Amino acid sequence: MTLIAPEDITGIVLAGGRGSRMGGVDKGLQSHQGRPLVEHALQRLRPQVGQLMLNANRNLEAYAAMGAPVWPDALPDQPGPLAGFLAGLTHCSTDYLVTVPCDSPNFPLDLVARLAAAMAAQAADVAIAATLEQGAVQPQPVFCLMHRRVCDSLLAFVQSGQRRIDRWTASLGCASVLFDDPGAFANANTLAELQGLQRRN
Repeated sequence: MTLIAPEDITGIVLAGGRGSRMGGVDKGLQSHQGRPLVEHALQRLRPQVGQLMLNANRNLEAYAAMGAPVWPDALPDQPGPLAGFLAGLTHCSTDYLVTVPCDSPNFPLDLVARLAAAMAAQAADVAIAATLEQGAVQPQPVFCLMHRRVCDSLLAFVQSGQRRIDRWTASLGCASVLFDDPGAFANANTLAELQGLQRRN
């Protein structure tokens, strides 16, 4: 089993969405505890990886000011998180890329280490987080560690018109890591959910 070191992993925070359920605002720049949501994700991911990037399609100067390279989607029309995955893989200089969304500021501090351990143990090319909710395993596929060799597979999948992360990862033989606290993966798709995150903290 080949262990995966943090310095061999690039982390990318996905902030390229339309924010349609939040009225079309740029979600990553919405305030959470006095700072943009995306800053919380960057701060939480930074000690877990060797390098950091951001995926954004608007307000690029604001994102660039946060100290990490910013890459827009390589595909038109903001087709979803997989376009951010693809942007990360295209610009990644390490063998591994891990993705997290900009709107989940409390994801686990051992997220990347546990995904990397599962990927190595199962000799998989992809590993995703999962939680147990009401007795059922709930995948959290936006929290995804992948080897850069899956880039061609992802490009073909997206170019075929498909958008679902779990459908793509299932086609690759994906490792899954169960985390105990579903609340750690809580995200803010709406203003009400953002207010809920404020209360959680």
